[in-house]
Amino acid sequence: MTMTISFKELGLAQPLLQATEALGYTQATPVQEKVIPAAISGGDWMVSSQTGSGKTAAFLLPLLNQLIASNPNGKPVPGRAEPQVLILCPTRELAQQVSTDAINLVKFARGIRIATIMGGMPYGKQIAQIKGANLVVATPGRLLDLCNSRAIRLDKVKCMILDEADRMLDLGFQDDIEAIHELCSARGQTLMFSATFAPRIMQLATSLMNNPGRIELASAQDRHENIAQTLHWADSVAHKHKLLDHLLSDPTIEQAVVFASTQVDSETIADSLRADGHQATALHGAMPQAVRNRRLQSLRKGQTRILVATDVAARGIDVPTITHVINFGLPMKAEDYVHRIGRTGRAGRSGVAITLAEHRDRSKIRAIEQYTQQPLQAEVIPGLEPQEKSRKPSHRPGSGRPGRSFGGKGGSNASNRQGEGKSFKQNHFGKPSGPKFAGSGKPSSGPKFGGSGKSSSGHKRSFA
Repeated sequence: MTMTISFKELGLAQPLLQATEALGYTQATPVQEKVIPAAISGGDWMVSSQTGSGKTAAFLLPLLNQLIASNPNGKPVPGRAEPQVLILCPTRELAQQVSTDAINLVKFARGIRIATIMGGMPYGKQIAQIKGANLVVATPGRLLDLCNSRAIRLDKVKCMILDEADRMLDLGFQDDIEAIHELCSARGQTLMFSATFAPRIMQLATSLMNNPGRIELASAQDRHENIAQTLHWADSVAHKHKLLDHLLSDPTIEQAVVFASTQVDSETIADSLRADGHQATALHGAMPQAVRNRRLQSLRKGQTRILVATDVAARGIDVPTITHVINFGLPMKAEDYVHRIGRTGRAGRSGVAITLAEHRDRSKIRAIEQYTQQPLQAEVIPGLEPQEKSRKPSHRPGSGRPGRSFGGKGGSNASNRQGEGKSFKQNHFGKPSGPKFAGSGKPSSGPKFGGSGKSSSGHKRSFA
């Protein structure tokens, strides 16, 4: 049996212990147990852990603890926009979620102000909010805009965190991250968190850090024991729509996320589902931010049963009642499959991940299996069997090069730029030679709290 420790045993300040208790959490998850003491002790760290494992609280709690310690009397911060802690997120949705979690954790603390900077929102309102903020959560593009207009300064930043670092570094945020890195070069600590770190991404990340330590509690090859993963072959897009309609008629579905490959597809699929009598709505990066916020809020409140989304939603959606994830369109990169299915099976619950694929997608399925080192079990629905003869890919999972991607460079449209056996290892990497960032690309697009209230099992809650 895995033993967990309490937040009190981790030496957190009393206001933080009051907040975690008020939220219904007392026990630390494994990633929190390892990361919180490491982050408090100082130094740079790269952390990988499965989605839904509590990574957000793992970096928020030690950083907030340091802010409380540096201002024991809780004096108000002067009205200048000079944050001490900077958290960078690849999507607006994730930035909002992280900011909300931070605000919930400082409700009993004095002298700490949280601000959010992201695209799609009025400049004036954000400029007013960042004055006096000592912790800022931001998407890179809007942050640089405000830096260039001198609305905010980063020379007082003591710690920078990259949440979902692989997404930002791999999908085109290189130039923005390099510029921000230079603006807060006087900082003493950098933390990078992600569910997965491909070797190339690890090299890019370490070029921003000072002899980083490595904390690894999960990899892409770890099995999601609480998520049942299956595959359905289809003859055509029309066949996939019939399969999707049947699957979503399952009464055991509380809420589901259906992933589409493009923004147009997400709207088309949502329209088709509504025509078939399903309660469905679309979410993608081209929507105004206010619309995206309303649709996510509707999902969190349980008012939306089916969300049809592009990969903008693969990072940053933390809704424990999502019981099913269905891949109608396959992800651009194999590693995105891991982030997609991580939207279910959160907060200790079980989940179901179903992938729909045409036979022309065999190479993409093979890439996913190679990346995760796990086979996708093919199943059929009586009456909806594929008519084409299914040819099982002639390979064993893992026989190819791990981490190989498919579908090109994974670029995306500009709208996504601002919106879109466990082990514990601690070692240190030398800095790679060469430029900080190699190559280029266009940008694209949880927290890991598992909801509120008490667990249905009756056990003490933990951030997950």
